[in-house]
Amino acid sequence: MAKMRTVDAAVAILEKEGATEAFGLPGAAINPFYSAMRAHGGIRHTLARHVEGASHMADGYSRAADGNIGICIGTSGPAGTDMITGLYAAQADSIPMLCITGQAPVAKLHKEDFQAVDIESIAKPLTKFAMTILEPGQVPGAFQKAFQLMRSGRPGPVLLDLPIDVQMAEIEFDIDAYEPLPIEKPKASRKQLEKALDLLTASQHPLIVAGGGIINAGASAQLVELAEILNVPVIPTLMGWGAIPDDHQLMAGMVGLQTSHRYGNETFLQSDFVIGIGNRWANRHTGGLDTYTAGRKFVHIDIEPTQIGRVFSPDLGIASDAGAALDGLIELARERQAAKTLPDYSGWVAECQERKGSLHRKTNFDNVPIKPQRVYQEMNKAFGRDTTYVSTIGLSQIAGAQMLHVFGARKWINAGQAGPLGWTAPAALGVVRGTPDATVVALSGDYDFQFMIEELAVGAQFNLPYIHVVVNNSYLGLIRQSQRGFNMEQNVSLAFENINSPETNGYGVDHIKVAEGLGVKAIRVEDPNDLPAAFDKAKALMGEFKVPVVVEVILEKITNISMGVEINGVNEFEELAETAADAPTAILTKA
Repeated sequence: MAKMRTVDAAVAILEKEGATEAFGLPGAAINPFYSAMRAHGGIRHTLARHVEGASHMADGYSRAADGNIGICIGTSGPAGTDMITGLYAAQADSIPMLCITGQAPVAKLHKEDFQAVDIESIAKPLTKFAMTILEPGQVPGAFQKAFQLMRSGRPGPVLLDLPIDVQMAEIEFDIDAYEPLPIEKPKASRKQLEKALDLLTASQHPLIVAGGGIINAGASAQLVELAEILNVPVIPTLMGWGAIPDDHQLMAGMVGLQTSHRYGNETFLQSDFVIGIGNRWANRHTGGLDTYTAGRKFVHIDIEPTQIGRVFSPDLGIASDAGAALDGLIELARERQAAKTLPDYSGWVAECQERKGSLHRKTNFDNVPIKPQRVYQEMNKAFGRDTTYVSTIGLSQIAGAQMLHVFGARKWINAGQAGPLGWTAPAALGVVRGTPDATVVALSGDYDFQFMIEELAVGAQFNLPYIHVVVNNSYLGLIRQSQRGFNMEQNVSLAFENINSPETNGYGVDHIKVAEGLGVKAIRVEDPNDLPAAFDKAKALMGEFKVPVVVEVILEKITNISMGVEINGVNEFEELAETAADAPTAILTKA
């Protein structure tokens, strides 16, 4: 056995567990861990400008590819509390992420020492496991347990807090004798899946609701295979978007109050059976449960047993990993296909395709200032099938989800449940680290962009190129729209006359100057006809300089985006598409 510092053992464990991408900021209480990373040399570290930004980078890295686990590192006290929003975003969307914090010496924890905070207690509600490690000998076991928990069942983040004296202590440790703990995932039985398939095949208008659990399981191909065998349409959730390509004939659109398609909602309302796989019946997907559940039966398959029945009680609930359930369903479906006992759903599929071909929102506006719908139309033209979009919240994200197209798993990366402003830029940097050969395009409103804008400097320093489309209406647009119900517009305008940048014409912050000051390239667009050239230029600049490129689009200040409180009552504030020319990039637009 070799004698070494606990931090040297911990870094060796990170490499053996396959977690070698770290984001963070050093500080006095975590410097021993940084010295171990330096001595080891196998952990790449990206220096953030804010610890919350580092946590979102680690989150984005984890979301970027199957099996990734991003690491966020910070010192004691405020570094840990800065990570809390990042832990919340990861926990809410079932994302594995390892946060490591420094801490005051063990003997000082109860003495209100400088930057000593009980981060374990603070983080516990937002993690699968949070631990302040008080004994040096516990360090290997704590890391071993952390990786097992992150990967087992419903994935999620963990936090390990390391007092500085524990970091410096020496222990006996042999990395060759270390083995990762087995991953625990429930698996549906054949009998359970037979009952699920019986319910589906007894219906006339079935749907598969595909949640983010399918993407977490790396099971998108199995989803498509099952849908094709059964010839049953698929409704992806926002977190499951991309599990089936948008242009697949069985992709029936998204359902919900905001990030939904008109054809998706209409198809759902015509259904009589729904099997949800790896989803959680989020309220912005379902709207009112009476409307959502009326006249249809439900099967719910989820990896977390306590998730079943949490929102409403299904006709059949099955605790299972999404990939295992899909594999079992495919086997059963093939048996029934061979026996010619599967129903013929071709008529139902044709109905869904007809809706998908006709129920679109208009995007082809020539207005100046620019209407946001036109931006997404031009993005569809400019960016190809392999594009990975990153976004978090706001009218920009809602309208983007209504009008952009996604063609593969992990091509839409979104902080779905938590929706923290400022997440987009650092998360996009993490995605670039996780998929360095991908074309990454971030989407923000001006307010989201101004949160954590300093992280653009990270992209400049470490050559992490991506395109950041900023739709600027100088408003907290989503909040302004929600205030309509209160007959007010209160504290939501970001507009002011910028004395240093009169060219911003009252839109306030000069994002071009700020972005350039942080070392990245930036373009401003005020005419919709200039958007194609701007996107081409952004791609060229990104390729030449290997840094983020901001494309700021000046929008009309007020646009109300389609949304409502029931899936059968979404308000359409703008003109709807009547011809293919009204929505030229819509999939299967009716002529």
